[in-house]
Amino acid sequence: MDGACSRCGVALLNVSADQLEETLLIHDWHDGGSYYSEPSEETDELLGSKLDVFQLESLIGSGGMGRVYLARHQHLDRRCALKVLSPKSARIDQDYVERFTNEGRATASLVHPHVVTIHSIGQSGGFHFLEMEFVPGRSLQRLLRDEQRLTPVRATSLAVMIAEGLACAHRDGIVHRDLKPDNILLSHRGLAKIADFGLAKRLSTIRRKNCAKDLAGTPNFMAPELFQGQPASPASDVYALGVCYFLMLSGRLPFVANSIEDLMSRVSTEPLPSIRELCPRVSLEMGEALSLLLSKSPQNRPCDGIEAAQLLQAVLGQTRDIESLLNDAFSGDPSIEWTRSDNRYRLKLQLPDGRRQTVFVEPSDHSADERLLLIYSTCCPADATFFEAALRLNSVIPHGGLALREIDGREMFVMVDTYPRSTVDVEEIRRSILEVASRADAVEQRLTGEDRY
Repeated sequence: MDGACSRCGVALLNVSADQLEETLLIHDWHDGGSYYSEPSEETDELLGSKLDVFQLESLIGSGGMGRVYLARHQHLDRRCALKVLSPKSARIDQDYVERFTNEGRATASLVHPHVVTIHSIGQSGGFHFLEMEFVPGRSLQRLLRDEQRLTPVRATSLAVMIAEGLACAHRDGIVHRDLKPDNILLSHRGLAKIADFGLAKRLSTIRRKNCAKDLAGTPNFMAPELFQGQPASPASDVYALGVCYFLMLSGRLPFVANSIEDLMSRVSTEPLPSIRELCPRVSLEMGEALSLLLSKSPQNRPCDGIEAAQLLQAVLGQTRDIESLLNDAFSGDPSIEWTRSDNRYRLKLQLPDGRRQTVFVEPSDHSADERLLLIYSTCCPADATFFEAALRLNSVIPHGGLALREIDGREMFVMVDTYPRSTVDVEEIRRSILEVASRADAVEQRLTGEDRY
């Protein structure tokens, strides 16, 4: 809608489209009304001047808490991003200074490739400032504005980086509280870095039932429990990561509304829109991971950035489908052919001694982060007369093992090997298929003397 916040869909008064791009929105709710508190329009007296040891060269961006300048540290002769707190904002809300200082103190302890580094914090001439690593590039928000949506692989790769940055913070007991595309910077080489730790924005609510008086964050990225008054936690950061992931995959937010009450209701009660219906190219594993990240109950989400990173890394490792791995493993090999039924591949191998063997390849039914690639081949029916001999053979097999499995409705002895689905590579698949086929055929010949499977 015209004059609406791109995050929460709420109507804004006296605000231009340009101001919505990279600025902080503060909504104050008074009996259903709202207004936009925009950054100060005073002359930028700092631009081109010196503040402490910094020469302020140009304005990078501005928001409700102040402005960010491209600066040069004159003693070290290095470029940096200098975030300067607006004196006017500090006068309006004394809590701004404390929150601004908290960001510097909290984030200064974080040293990680996916977190914007804080070099120093200081005060000079009545201005409070943070010296930060300068990340040449653009924000994730600007990338999404330019490209609308990202390819599933690219979106998942960026989500992994963001999760790893959160993991670093969560290990140190730091909760971001306002993760969103504006606070994720992308270098020219595509490296994602989280910024603005400790700068949770405040949404004041007046006479709202079942809601905390002060909500910290940006509404569309807030977890359901935050609307219920629970404190921010690593799990609520994980939810915000899920919203970012949904946005990268689909080009839209999972829940939008025309009022904060409606948004709170939708986030808390409505089912998550199907990402695979919105974007059919999204894999089943990506959809499952997204559902976990955006679970309405914090107990059902990855508990922190560490678990979220593990989940997304597993999903990213599965972005190469099984068929492409098989093509690379056996391209040009006339002794092997395969067919697919749903997620199961049936490979028919011509062995060197003229015998034939069938091998099956399929993913296990585990969750995405624990999923295995099962490689197995039928030896013979699981007749009781074969049990003793099969147990003896199993004790001397150096790789893989004999197991019972239902094949086409019948219990069979099979030779099985498994690999983590997220890390299996072409050579492992090729070697395992050949070994499983050879060992299963040897067991079949030993137990039955036939060549049926």
